[in-house]
Amino acid sequence: MLSRIGPGGEKAMGFQLHTREIDRVVVVEAVGRLTLTDGHTKLRDLMHVSIGDGAKKFIFNFAQVEFIDSFGIGELARCYSVVRRAGGDAKLANVSQRVFAILALSRLDTIFDIHSSEDAALRSFAQRA
Repeated sequence: MLSRIGPGGEKAMGFQLHTREIDRVVVVEAVGRLTLTDGHTKLRDLMHVSIGDGAKKFIFNFAQVEFIDSFGIGELARCYSVVRRAGGDAKLANVSQRVFAILALSRLDTIFDIHSSEDAALRSFAQRA
């Protein structure tokens, strides 16, 4: 994996994904930068595998996402489309102000249900059940 030196001298890691399941909801914790150079197709690949395994509900926890570029916006839009075509739903949680501004600029804030916390996103799935 490639790493860079961040502005404070710390090593900046590439984009990483960690998953876990809570009450039949797949929580995808994203870490780093969802960009062309860092993100590749990791998120899309994960979504295809998870949907193939029968998953229908997803929360993308972006608490540790530093930045999203136009490639990342496209990846999120594609993932949302794939989930919806499979009859599922995807929500965002813990989005920083910086990332939210990028989502708003691209109008993805009108597509995704965005929650202030992972717990709030989980509760919203329970309310729709």
